[in-house]
Amino acid sequence: MVEVDGTTGAVRRTVQVGNRPRGILAGPNGNRLFVASSRDNAIVALDAGTLEPAGLWLVDKDPKTFAIDPTGHRLFASNDDDNQMTVVDLDSRQVLKRVAIGKEPEGVSVSPDGHWIISTSEADNIAIWIDTESLEAVERTPVDPRPRYSRFTDDGEQLWISSHDGQSLTIFDTATKRPVKKLKFKIPEVAGSEIGAVGIRIDRDRRYGYVALGRADRVAVIDARKLEVIRYIPVGRRVWNLEFSPDQKRLYTANGLSNDLSVIDLSTFAVMKTIPVGNRPWGIAVLP
Repeated sequence: MVEVDGTTGAVRRTVQVGNRPRGILAGPNGNRLFVASSRDNAIVALDAGTLEPAGLWLVDKDPKTFAIDPTGHRLFASNDDDNQMTVVDLDSRQVLKRVAIGKEPEGVSVSPDGHWIISTSEADNIAIWIDTESLEAVERTPVDPRPRYSRFTDDGEQLWISSHDGQSLTIFDTATKRPVKKLKFKIPEVAGSEIGAVGIRIDRDRRYGYVALGRADRVAVIDARKLEVIRYIPVGRRVWNLEFSPDQKRLYTANGLSNDLSVIDLSTFAVMKTIPVGNRPWGIAVLP
């Protein structure tokens, strides 16, 4: 894992966090950083200030993406090899439940009110709605092929799901669990097979949303009120995941094949800096 100064772009240090690190997430109170160590079948925690080890939770086979509830007490990890989601109590370090959720589970998210957990199933082409009280799957919603990531708007009213092989984004109304709009990504100079929708971020005002488009080497900019694609921003090669700066004036992208991080100025929708960060970056977390 590489630590980068978000203002200057300087690489501060490199930290070993396990075998094949994937998803990365800052804890709700900002004092810990969590990383999925997929080949260790674990979620590793680091102290946000020192980046020293601060805990480890075993979560079964091949955790890739995960989410933490708004209270900071429970963690929900997708297990790609086990076709399940593991629910862990962060305080006791105990597994509370294993929830069967379909083949090749991927994008996990929790609604801002803490009521819903969402996990996508790449192979079954569904999004699974899991009630956080009962930890039971209550609905399975069809989506386009190979759904990768899910993201709630900060007000909790909408759920966005990207579909890699569908080259699309489906927006759901949270209250009804029904789709309200589907957006297809088309870039004239890029073959459709190269457009793979993956990471998603939506600003806190629900003004703009951003979707990483994989081998298309672009980030789609979406008017989050009109629900329309308004432009594509060229970034590094095979962009996977995205994250805002704390003030949401910049967007950082992890570019897996160019081995770098693009810094986008959101006032101009243009890349202002490219930072080399090592071999095959995949996930990004930003600390205050």
